[in-house]
Amino acid sequence: MSTTICQVMGFLVASLGVGGSIMATAMDTWSTQDLYDNPVTAVFQYQGLWRSCVRQSSGFTECRPYFTILGLPAMFQAVRALMIVGIVLGILGLFICIFALKCIRIGSMEDTAKANMTLTSGIMFIVAGLCAITGVSVFANMLVTNFWMSTTNMYQGMGMGMQNVQNRYTFGSALFVGWVAGGLALVGGIMMCLACKGLVPEESRYKAVSYNASGKNISYRTGPYKAGSGYEADPRARKGAGYEEAPRSEDGRRPYPSKYDYV
Repeated sequence: MSTTICQVMGFLVASLGVGGSIMATAMDTWSTQDLYDNPVTAVFQYQGLWRSCVRQSSGFTECRPYFTILGLPAMFQAVRALMIVGIVLGILGLFICIFALKCIRIGSMEDTAKANMTLTSGIMFIVAGLCAITGVSVFANMLVTNFWMSTTNMYQGMGMGMQNVQNRYTFGSALFVGWVAGGLALVGGIMMCLACKGLVPEESRYKAVSYNASGKNISYRTGPYKAGSGYEADPRARKGAGYEEAPRSEDGRRPYPSKYDYV
């Protein structure tokens, strides 16, 4: 019962994480204009991964998509790629996880197959969460770097007696949504991996039993077989130092056992 609960909870948490990643990627508020020490407040600008928007004080909003790909910074394109890869892996993990749920029986699927599918979906959720967290963190690092560079240039212009007004951008709401979504996907993947252990059937282990001869200090050995003499062992192959073959009768049988018959 606990395995089923862990698996279902992991599926729900990972679903929230994947949904949050999709929502964060589509949002336009990855970076918002910093209004601190900004004399121009009639226009508010914010940017996303796919377009930049301007909102006026009258309430009118105009958004313009990025019509170029090569003109964008390399780190910006890397953030896009990370978010898309995370979303694709998360959606594939959800499809696999649906068929791996223990409460859903499909045909004659064994528990071992469900365990493997659960582990696969868990790993995909973990990778998707890491992609989302990494992409959001890289974008946040870009914002911090540009913010302090703009601040430095602005104060240097003010020290020289020049009014230098630059737009500075700070963290938008999409960044926090992406961080939370990546964390949820990561937690859901870990729960799915933990549920995999409970789905693996317990294999019965058999201990090997060694059989010994009833006689004291008696054991049997098999020797090499002759090519054309059936399954009779070649007695010459067992010859060693101090070996003496017992006398035989005319028909080839030994009249009495020798002390070298037993090893």
